Amino acid sequence: MCIGIPGRIVALDPRHSQHVWAEVCGAQREINIALVCQAGEPREALLGCWVLIHVGFALSRLDEPEAAEMLAALQAMGEVENDVALFMTGEGNDEIR
Repeated sequence: MCIGIPGRIVALDPRHSQHVWAEVCGAQREINIALVCQAGEPREALLGCWVLIHVGFALSRLDEPEAAEMLAALQAMGEVENDVALFMTGEGNDEIR
């Protein structure tokens, strides 16, 4: 299944300038922010922002109500879609810190 999931950027990665740590359903994952950084914007400005994450990349920025709505929908899908349930609990992910 190919889905994106909302996550909140919680920390900068000191090793990679285009990487940050995002919290997704209680677990933190390293993600690439190259697609959501605006020219000249310091990456510190992304701390606390919600983003749509897919395969380790932040694809777009979200506002908090939009992120909450998407998370609720994913949690509802988790009752019928095993893949979603596994992702939501963090099982099978190798990028968890």
